[in-house]
Amino acid sequence: MYATAGAAVLALRDVSLDVEAGEFVALVGRSGCGKSTLLNLCGAIDFPSEGVVRIDGQVTSALGDTELTRLRRAKIGFIFQSFQLIHTLSVIENVELPLLLARRKARETAFERLRWVEMEEYAGRLPHQLSGGQQQRVAIARALVNDPRLILADEPTGNLDTTTGEIVLRLLRRIADEFQSAVVMATHSADSASFADQIVQMRDGRMVHEAILR
Repeated sequence: MYATAGAAVLALRDVSLDVEAGEFVALVGRSGCGKSTLLNLCGAIDFPSEGVVRIDGQVTSALGDTELTRLRRAKIGFIFQSFQLIHTLSVIENVELPLLLARRKARETAFERLRWVEMEEYAGRLPHQLSGGQQQRVAIARALVNDPRLILADEPTGNLDTTTGEIVLRLLRRIADEFQSAVVMATHSADSASFADQIVQMRDGRMVHEAILR
């Protein structure tokens, strides 16, 4: 629940979702159906007015600011529609940034993740020198650099053409399969959702249908 223009809005109702390691779940629905709100809850960015969110056994609403920062940094990777790269930093600097913030050895791991998304040859470039699809692959490398237990992707193909978007979706599929990270993706596209193991259809803040694909 949140407040807008002085009125209370119930963003989600009776939602229950379990995502296991190595599972790829797609949240599907129109804008305003609650997909992004659910992602924010999963990412410990927002907190429920009722109910509980657990990440790797930890109740998010029970954690203080420092503990929440550590949780997000160590266990969650975020992928956004608009890439959210820092344009004054090079590609390799963008990818290694989460490790630098955590005071861990960064450059070698960042190169490994860039190799995984086949972007190592662009390590020294700035984001504006890349195409949209290339920027999203860099963003995926950054999300993976901490070996997170959970990857959250909010409309990751929304700014991409169909062919480039499919490359990104195949990378998300591989993250679940090879890294055994749980992947939760919000999308309005049924075609994008077909890459997932489970599709959750949302409408007006509710889960109205679940389909198991694999």
